[in-house]
Amino acid sequence: MKKVLSVLLILALIAGFGLVGCKKDVAETSGGREFVTIGTGGVTGVYYPTGGAISKMVNKKSDEYNLRVTVESTGGSVYNVNAIMSGDLEFGIVQSDRQFQAYNGSADWDGDPQKKLRAVFSIHPESVSLLASDNSGIMSLEDLKGKTVNIGNPGSGQRGNAIDILMAAGINPDTDIKAEGLKAAEAAGMLQDGRIDAYFYTVGHPNGSFKEATSGAKKVHFVPIEGAAVDALVAEYPYYAKSVIPVASNYPGATNDGDVNTFGVKATFCTSADVSDDVVYAIVKEVFDNLDDFKALHPAYSVLTKENMLDGLSAPLHPGAEKYFKEVGLIQ
Repeated sequence: MKKVLSVLLILALIAGFGLVGCKKDVAETSGGREFVTIGTGGVTGVYYPTGGAISKMVNKKSDEYNLRVTVESTGGSVYNVNAIMSGDLEFGIVQSDRQFQAYNGSADWDGDPQKKLRAVFSIHPESVSLLASDNSGIMSLEDLKGKTVNIGNPGSGQRGNAIDILMAAGINPDTDIKAEGLKAAEAAGMLQDGRIDAYFYTVGHPNGSFKEATSGAKKVHFVPIEGAAVDALVAEYPYYAKSVIPVASNYPGATNDGDVNTFGVKATFCTSADVSDDVVYAIVKEVFDNLDDFKALHPAYSVLTKENMLDGLSAPLHPGAEKYFKEVGLIQ
């Protein structure tokens, strides 16, 4: 019954936003109105409702701005960066580590820096989260050896985070575990069915995948990600920081005694240098001028302030965003 309700909630969100965009080659215009699309992630995560929240706010003033914003469910951060750079998307939600890597030409963009990538603002914190079945015996990272673990689909930011922490802990994802490449929306059911022992998901909390996975018949728990491996990652990479998963208040079905330590990144809103200043300015203005309304749209936004929404950005600010931030005194 809970799974049915979860599906109905997702469908209601989609219907309420009315914003599922189709993939397109370039920004479209009709009668002087510009249509732009935000790339998000899977519908059970936080990226999709985040894109919906942004589009909902801007579309309230669609006539004033001659602008219509739609959202598209995508494979995640890597896909969004590449689609922005190719012109298939105008905007995308991207993990802060992936923004850093893309602009500087490392990881998936090794030797190919995406110098037209532009930052707009940052959004919610995202914790690298590991959920395991109680009968798997997985209580720490070291216990993952020999287990079937979903590390995330290719093109997702979480896959890179999972590989980073596994390698830091001395676990080779190619040989020490049986690594699966599922989307998080699939992983919850696979864990409950016993087809995987655990799965990683980098996401804001609460979210639908973990709610589904912690509401089934199989008992599950969040695994702490802490110790020397995390200390090393946080010291080496500027986009990582320690964080806490608020288990007790969000996932009563999990068998943890309390909240769980881990590390994470931030979700960021990105675009291309080719997107017009007016379009970017309009989006930033509507979100920041109505930040309290925006924060009410999802629990993951509760910690947001105008000031911390400029943290975690490594690509240059888009001029449209910079114009707004200067007008309101957030930057000089």
